[in-house]
Amino acid sequence: MSPSPDDRLALLHRMQEARRQIQRQLDLIDRQITRRMTALIPQLKPKRAGYRRGRAPDPSAFLERYRSHLAAITAERQSEIDALSRKLARQDAAIAAYCVRNGLPSDRLDARDPCNRPGLAVRSRSRGQRHHG
Repeated sequence: MSPSPDDRLALLHRMQEARRQIQRQLDLIDRQITRRMTALIPQLKPKRAGYRRGRAPDPSAFLERYRSHLAAITAERQSEIDALSRKLARQDAAIAAYCVRNGLPSDRLDARDPCNRPGLAVRSRSRGQRHHG
């Protein structure tokens, strides 16, 4: 006996919710990195403003320090980011395959989920944006 349409939709919605939880975890990591970098900005600025020994301050030095610290902070979380990104990609593929296999109509699905958009994206669109196409 095959599952009823309601059972298939319920399973799809559970799969979509699991995907949204992983996306929220990735978004949380992104916000944590941003927060840490924002807190570091005052420390990255040069100690003295203006000229020292007749030399103008190097405007690219701040940017270099910022990028260096961002790379270090991101590297600390990279294994976690990679694992969550792989899991998200697997979930996208599973949801898309489930939609195709069960012939689920796209008009009853969440617009942010893979059954309703072309291709498989690792990152979801930010809230408020709509897919036109």
